[in-house]
Amino acid sequence: MGRIADRAMQIAEEKFIASSGPGGQNVNKVATAVQLRVNVFELGMPPEAFERLKDLAGSKFTKAGEIVFTANEYRTQDQNREAARERLLALLDEALTPPRARKKSRVNRVGKVKRLKAKKVRGTVKANRGPVKL
Repeated sequence: MGRIADRAMQIAEEKFIASSGPGGQNVNKVATAVQLRVNVFELGMPPEAFERLKDLAGSKFTKAGEIVFTANEYRTQDQNREAARERLLALLDEALTPPRARKKSRVNRVGKVKRLKAKKVRGTVKANRGPVKL
């Protein structure tokens, strides 16, 4: 992941925007929220990782092939910048990690017998429900 993460940090564009929410006059005066944009096509990811990244990014992925993160949970630009970068790196790490292959489970003979016996008991319980016959 190191090479792609380094490349992402190099090509990431940061733009500071006015934050919303509580913060008093600080919100009105200082643009503390950061918007981080990364063009995914410039990262040079393997095709299967790119598909996973598209799925994971969801609405953060634009039609132009960019991933956009907006961080505004902190009151300083530095903290918001760091939060956006951490989110980007976490997303890239998750996309570059291939999913583990699912192993088929096999039930042994005793397990099958127990399951069928439990089904038979449950079916009997349900069959005995209904109006009472006098």
